[in-house]
Amino acid sequence: MGKLTQRDVNKLNTTRGLKALLSKSFNLERAIRYVDYERKLKKLQVEIIRLQAWAIKENERIIVIFEGRDAAGKGGAIRRITERINPRHMRIVALPKPNEDQKTQWYFQRYVEQFPKAGEIVFFDRSWYNRAVVEPVNGFCTQEEYEIFMNQVNDFERMILESGIRLVKIYMSINKKEQAKRFNDIKNNPLKQWKMTPVDEKAQELWDDYTEYKRAMFSKTNTEISPWKVIRANRKTVARINVINYILERIPYDKNIEV
Repeated sequence: MGKLTQRDVNKLNTTRGLKALLSKSFNLERAIRYVDYERKLKKLQVEIIRLQAWAIKENERIIVIFEGRDAAGKGGAIRRITERINPRHMRIVALPKPNEDQKTQWYFQRYVEQFPKAGEIVFFDRSWYNRAVVEPVNGFCTQEEYEIFMNQVNDFERMILESGIRLVKIYMSINKKEQAKRFNDIKNNPLKQWKMTPVDEKAQELWDDYTEYKRAMFSKTNTEISPWKVIRANRKTVARINVINYILERIPYDKNIEV
């Protein structure tokens, strides 16, 4: 990078700056970017606290769903959003594959059971949109089940909205090279190896199939009343900032509420 400015020096000459410098292997440019990211994140987390305080006061019910390819950073983004807010008024939902009883139910039923009560925000780390992409790509549903889902989902979301629940839909997008890099990092990190699943192992091989179903999903379900927001996520820190900004833009909370 070019010559350091006094402002850059001041950023690095802080506890946060020194930690960033050490963690980034003495890469000055990356350390400065990370300090900037941490500052932005802290300010946005204060706003998320305001949003939650407003939701509690007004008995709002909010759903935020996160979709995206495997290793796109959905979980990491959710953690940054939720790490400072009141855990008693929010939930993170990451449902396992359905059990035998659930397989006999209406597809949306097990998701409805996780919907928020008054004053609560629920974050879905993958959602009913499993049936739009992951399931058909991997053969976990029939073509008929897929088509029924695609015919019902817009009406389902219209009912959600008409019942007074606020719905935010986020898709985190990474390219094929970045996904391969992240998979490699996961496989070589003993603390993260548990994240790799058989579905993840096949994701690169099935990349084009995922792309085909993803495009069909957007074409059908990116509606005026329930739009998708695509977040470019090759850089995790930038993606997290953009995700929080979008949620704050999408939910008309009281920015002057006391917290």
